[in-house]
Amino acid sequence: MPAVASGDLSSLAGLSRQERLEQLRRRIAAVPGRGEAVSRRLPLADADEREVLAVPAGVARLLPRGGLARGTVSSYSGPNSLLAGLLAAATRAGAHAVLIGMPRFGLLAAVEMGARLDRIAVVPDPGPDPVEVAAVLLDGMDLVVLGLGGATVAPGRSRALVARARSKGAALVVTDGHWSGVELALAARVVGYEGLGRGCGRVQALHLDVRAQHRGAQPRTARVDVRPVARGSVEWVSEHPTITRLPEAAITCLSEAVADAREMR
Repeated sequence: MPAVASGDLSSLAGLSRQERLEQLRRRIAAVPGRGEAVSRRLPLADADEREVLAVPAGVARLLPRGGLARGTVSSYSGPNSLLAGLLAAATRAGAHAVLIGMPRFGLLAAVEMGARLDRIAVVPDPGPDPVEVAAVLLDGMDLVVLGLGGATVAPGRSRALVARARSKGAALVVTDGHWSGVELALAARVVGYEGLGRGCGRVQALHLDVRAQHRGAQPRTARVDVRPVARGSVEWVSEHPTITRLPEAAITCLSEAVADAREMR
């Protein structure tokens, strides 16, 4: 499936909201089915028949399905390094992705991690309603990354987009905003670098603390090291993931509350 170049999409900036949406719908309608180009989707072995999109190896260990499940909405907070890794892993495996409302995103970093630029579309300025633009592009992309610019999406609208992502079989990742009802919440923070000296040097490795909270499960965390291994390729290595458990006092209080509730029946 040919990706739409960022320069083509930037021409939408001068159009009205309705004209912009009609242009996007026409372009999506002209795109061949995404399934024709995807050869390395990962099938699920359990009763859940949804497929997943590839993620970096060090992050896959934290996710229940080993990747981003199609038809779901995830949230992300933290540095763009992990988002670049998600784009690289997904497009390298054959998926097509779009970045919406993230004009300062470092595509070069994604390319250095192995991302395929010919499979990434960019909408740097989606106008006043980026959620509506994302709703349209869910119909033609495998992975939609939506920057909310600090906005809060109303629960009713977020539920509508969750239903659309599920019906279209796309994975939506929202960042830089507030979104209720996500299936997976990913967060990362930089905890160190290698290669930098006193005011000089070249980054040779990046250390991230990554946290994954899947709905209905306890959070899982891991230290992930990102190291370049060749031109256009990096290695994501994680320590054995740990499950974040409640403090002992909280568990005791919870047990007492459950016992009290049973006695009141």
